[in-house]
Order: sequence, then structure tokens, then C-alpha cells
Amino acid sequence: MSAPLLRLDGLTRRFGGLVAVNAVDLAVPAGSVHGLIGPNGAGKTTLFNLVSGHLRPSAGVIALAGVEVTRWPPDRRAVAGVRRTFQNLRLFREMTALGNVMVGLHAQTRCEIVDALLRLPRQRREERMIEARAREALAFVGLADAAGQIAGSLPYGHQRLLEIARAIAGQPRLLLLDEPAAGLNNTEAGRMIALIGRIKAAGVTVLLVEHHMHVVMKTCDTITVLNYGSRLAQGSPADIRAHPEVIAAYLGKSDLAARSGAGRAAVAAC
Repeated sequence: MSAPLLRLDGLTRRFGGLVAVNAVDLAVPAGSVHGLIGPNGAGKTTLFNLVSGHLRPSAGVIALAGVEVTRWPPDRRAVAGVRRTFQNLRLFREMTALGNVMVGLHAQTRCEIVDALLRLPRQRREERMIEARAREALAFVGLADAAGQIAGSLPYGHQRLLEIARAIAGQPRLLLLDEPAAGLNNTEAGRMIALIGRIKAAGVTVLLVEHHMHVVMKTCDTITVLNYGSRLAQGSPADIRAHPEVIAAYLGKSDLAARSGAGRAAVAAC
């Protein structure tokens, strides 16, 4: 198995007296898809925000490819190859799909304001490169024909794809997908499964937070289950599907039979 691209050691986040993430250890091998699931309030979003740098941990260590990044701000992590999407779409709704993706790439440019004002050759070359990469990202997610459309006019499922295109245009090493299948119908969810497979095949490591269990079970190599901020279980999709404590956590009852059909159905429906 590959060495971990992402490693969390004792990661903890407290909000006053509330421990939202409690001493979580996690190792995500390079080139894998790692799912993070759990009931509402389990700490998934907080852990995601810690990994992306949008929150600072109260304790613990975050390492990327063996380099500690615990105190790095989000922009520095982005330069190091960490990109993310958000559960609530953060698109520029009045811009075109192409423009949305290009905006995400302009933060990586080397040209300065003088180059842009004078339209110097290197600025024009860089702009052509940015547009080419943006179009490649749109084609990758299946939105090549939507490049000129206004983002806010796109169907909801296409807006989900557009946010992923913006993230992968930055050529990440680690892609954090925050509920990419939220609000999708079964057909759209199937396309999302295929897209995550293509992202993995391209060599990108994925950390996936998702409530759509069919998507999780079809895409993830390993799944970690959080409950009340702590790691409840970890294993393959088959292991998690049959895990008695996972079934109990999703149903909110501790006295269920480990193999009950009702328990399995609840996990599958979450």
C-alpha cells in the first residue's frame, strides 16, 4: 500500500466545552479514495475544515506527504496541492462556467498587475494557459459544452460538477469533496460515482464526506466512521456495512442485533 499522503495524529478541536473532533488518527494512502461518514453532528465537517486549514486544531498534527502543515493557512495548503469543494455551492453565479474555473486558477499566476495593464506577452501566454486548463477541467467533468453558459443558469447537478471542475483545475494532490452527491437524483449520483473513479484514476487522492451511502460504498477504498467526534470504526466498505456499532450509531439505538435487516437498511439509506 502507498505511503500516506494525508496523516492525522490525535487531531482535536474544541469549541468551549464541546469537543467536536476528539483525538482522531487517520492515514489516507496516496491514490486512494477515503470516505468519512457518520450521523449529523459527528464532527465530519469540522474535521474537513481542519484538514483544509479553515479551522485550527486545539491539539494534534496534520501532515501532507510527510510535511507537517498543522498551522498552515488555507492558501498555503492550496499551493501545496490541497483543494476542496463545499457542501453549499460557492459559485460566482453571474459568471460563465469557464470564468468560474479560471477564477480558481488566477490565484496561481505569476504575472503582476503591470503585466496585466500593459498586456505584456507573458501575461497573454499565462492567460491562454489558464483558459486551456479551465477548459480541460470542464471537459473532464463532462461540462465542455457548458463553458459559455452562466453558472447560475445551469441545472443543479451541473453546478455540482462545476465546483469540482474548479477544484481539479488546480491539479491537486489531495481533493476534499464535501457531499458532492447532495441533492442529486440516482442518475446524477451514478455519474458522480464515475467521475470520482476518473479522479482517482488520474492519481488524485480523495477524502470524501458524503451521506449518500451508495456513492460511498461504490467509490471508497476505506471508510472511517465518526460519532460524537471520535473514530467509531474504520475498514473496507464491506466491513463498515456489517459493523454492529455503525448500524447502532445510524439508528440511534444501542440494543439492535448486529446483523439485523433493519440496521443494514438504515446504513444503506443514510
